[in-house]
Amino acid sequence: MAGRAPAQALAGRSFRRCSIEFGVTILPDPPCSRFVELVRLAEECGFDWAYTYDSHILWQEGCVLVTAAAVQTERIGLGFCVTNPGTRDPTVTASFHATLNTIIPGRVVIMIGRGDSARRTIGLHPVKIAEFEAATALIRDMSNGRPVTWNERDIVLKWARDLPEIPVWVAGYGPKALGVAGRQGDGVVIQLADPDIIDWIMGQAGAAAQAGGRAPDALAPIVCAPVALGEDMAAARDAVRWFPAMVGNHVADLLTRYDQSMLPESLTSYLHRREFYDYEDHSRQGAKHGEFVDDETCDRFCILGPLEDHIQKLRTLEAHGVKQFNIYLMTGGQEETLRAYGEHIIPLFKREA
Repeated sequence: MAGRAPAQALAGRSFRRCSIEFGVTILPDPPCSRFVELVRLAEECGFDWAYTYDSHILWQEGCVLVTAAAVQTERIGLGFCVTNPGTRDPTVTASFHATLNTIIPGRVVIMIGRGDSARRTIGLHPVKIAEFEAATALIRDMSNGRPVTWNERDIVLKWARDLPEIPVWVAGYGPKALGVAGRQGDGVVIQLADPDIIDWIMGQAGAAAQAGGRAPDALAPIVCAPVALGEDMAAARDAVRWFPAMVGNHVADLLTRYDQSMLPESLTSYLHRREFYDYEDHSRQGAKHGEFVDDETCDRFCILGPLEDHIQKLRTLEAHGVKQFNIYLMTGGQEETLRAYGEHIIPLFKREA
């Protein structure tokens, strides 16, 4: 596989820079027009990125929704949170993102993990680590017009050579997946907002980066979590219990392969009450499988409460090196959340380019 070319710092991006950038993930529920409407509102409110899930059985096909949003927006970056190399051939994923980059140059990111809901709902397990790393390296280079070798064939997207560099952000919780992030990623996708766990995750990825001759500080932490605004903390916690349950589903899978002592206690301590997980309610507010999640875990993993509490936690994340906070917009009051962040929070983190 070809060596990595220097990043072009997202050439073509015209939106403002922030000490923390802000993203939003919107489920690909029908109708497509609703997804586009929310992405356009996010752009109006100053968000830098908008994403959707890539799970084609539970929801609609995300490539179509992302493309529809691309042609009806002007500034906001777009991608999946996250895709995987198992339900699509990696060369297809590379070509899709490269093609999108011809439509909205410099506004595209590749976010990739091993595959959870997209794989399990069709009877498959997440891809193995070796396959994950090889596919991530291929997608990274091929989508950016660099020659690759795949299935003993030399291939290249010649038309993608002169486009702005597409960054690759890698998702993971366990040491091996985080090793892939450190060796292959420009950023690390972290699905929780607990600063201590974020530090552990970035330590794992950073050590792998350093061992591979890369600078650990070059890895951008991308934190993803739901938020709930308001004074009623009981309602806020109930709105997000599905999220630590989703995280716990990943961690429970890790515990089949790692001794619990290899993972931070703050990531595993709440799982002793876990009983089941139902993918039919994956990422759905009110999911029954989230009822076991305690209040303290909701507070650690999410951002809840009045505006002042959101700002305070975001400042804490900023102090821990977080480069982007990505709202999982699945807790009701979607427009209200986007507008509140756009009016009261995002401007506080703005800095001049």
